[in-house]
Amino acid sequence: MATTDKQLHIKGLGEEISALYNLPWHIPLEQWPEDETLAAQRGISRHIVRLVRSTPDPASEIYAVKETVEEFAVREYEALRELSLRGAPAVAQVAIVTNRYSQNGEELPCAIVTRFLPYSLPYRIILSGQITQHEISNMANALAYLLVRLHLLGFWWGDCSLSNTLFRRDAEGFAAYLVDAETGEFQKKLSDGQREHDLELARFNVAAELEDLKIAGVLFPAMDPIRASESVITRYRRIWKSLSEPQVLPAGDRHAVERAMRSLQDIGFAVEEVDIQLAGDKSTVTFIPKLVAPNYHSQRLVELMGLETEELQAKRILASFDRFRSREIEKTPKKEEAAKRWLDEVFYQVINAVPAAMRGRVEDAQLFHEVLEHRWYLGEKAGRDLGLEFATNDYISKVLPERMDSGAPGI
Repeated sequence: MATTDKQLHIKGLGEEISALYNLPWHIPLEQWPEDETLAAQRGISRHIVRLVRSTPDPASEIYAVKETVEEFAVREYEALRELSLRGAPAVAQVAIVTNRYSQNGEELPCAIVTRFLPYSLPYRIILSGQITQHEISNMANALAYLLVRLHLLGFWWGDCSLSNTLFRRDAEGFAAYLVDAETGEFQKKLSDGQREHDLELARFNVAAELEDLKIAGVLFPAMDPIRASESVITRYRRIWKSLSEPQVLPAGDRHAVERAMRSLQDIGFAVEEVDIQLAGDKSTVTFIPKLVAPNYHSQRLVELMGLETEELQAKRILASFDRFRSREIEKTPKKEEAAKRWLDEVFYQVINAVPAAMRGRVEDAQLFHEVLEHRWYLGEKAGRDLGLEFATNDYISKVLPERMDSGAPGI
């Protein structure tokens, strides 16, 4: 992508170009003004990065802009585009900006632009706040799950780290997203050696990043950086083994294969193809997953209700719907009609109860989950179920004012 003149070049998604054209590309990125609420959402990077709005309107699109070498920008843009096409959890590529010059005619670095991931949190924000050991384990699970998904796609990350990941709350856990693909590359299928190399990089990077937080005095006191990084690798191996290694099941147990399928669904994978091998003496069955697809629960939820959520959020919402349907089956026997009733009478009753001034603090599906958790907490305290409406109002008045996953109203 050679440039031969001093006219600014922007290559990227057509519908986004008009929003990017008026940004101050003639100014070095480190001098760009940045909204303080957005700066808090920006993680640590070896490059200069800024989060910017496309217009002064607080509700306008937010972009992440990173200065880098043009060769690396092109490589990352193409990798992010391919990840997007394959449905990977990664930020979306928007544009590459080249031929940047200052007002004095000095050449400025190339920039790559990605779309900001709403409700995402850098690891430093999460680990520097009030956090439990359970939440730390959930972060490790999320990072391991992300790496498994990338490896299943044949993507070698080359720089798996907390700094190159963003986390979104997902019910009681987290969902992890790749935000830096500069070193990554696709293969038809990763070898065990390539996967192990990625795991070694992840082990070193995570331990070093957590050690930095420990030295700064903001790390959870009981957290050991080396043990925490090892837990990511342990979780990765457990998930990978479940998805790729044969299971020997008793042939006489009619439900054994069904349970094996459900165990994979529980960790978020739909089994689209399996290989079943019966032993010569017919005493055992070997169950081998051949083709698995992620987001089992979230795909079911989209098909049933059209709601797009994270995986654990979908699992919780489907459980709430199943309880509703079991009570209302005689009134609304058809599943599709029951789903519409549940959306109107349960889900949106909670979402629409949030005052306009407080909307957008927490993503809708996450807010619904937290209200259900609050309802359980209130019920345990009172010794009886106080109902969804009471729990919703109590959550809005006592919990929501302290919650701000979006970082800023309007995101």
